Amino acid sequence: GSPITAEERRLRDKKHLNDITAARLPPLHHCPAKLLSIEESIAIQIQQKEAYEEMQAKLAAQKLAERLNIKMLRFEPEGEASMQYREVRDED
Repeated sequence: GSPITAEERRLRDKKHLNDITAARLPPLHHCPAKLLSIEESIAIQIQQKEAYEEMQAKLAAQKLAERLNIKMLRFEPEGEASMQYREVRDED
């Protein structure tokens, strides 16, 4: 037979696949995978690990506060709360 191009072969294989199954691949919403250097990969892994550990610490603190029934209030030493206790005096 005559040689067929890669495009014709891909279309033929796709048609055959459509004939034997109704399964379809989901549409690709993201960019295809790309190669990273070892340094980039390590930097990303370290960044993800730090973010994960920070999230775990926040979650643990939140659970502990809930268990101990601790209420976190806003603290403003130079704000309105401190002004309420000062006496107002005239300089006259």
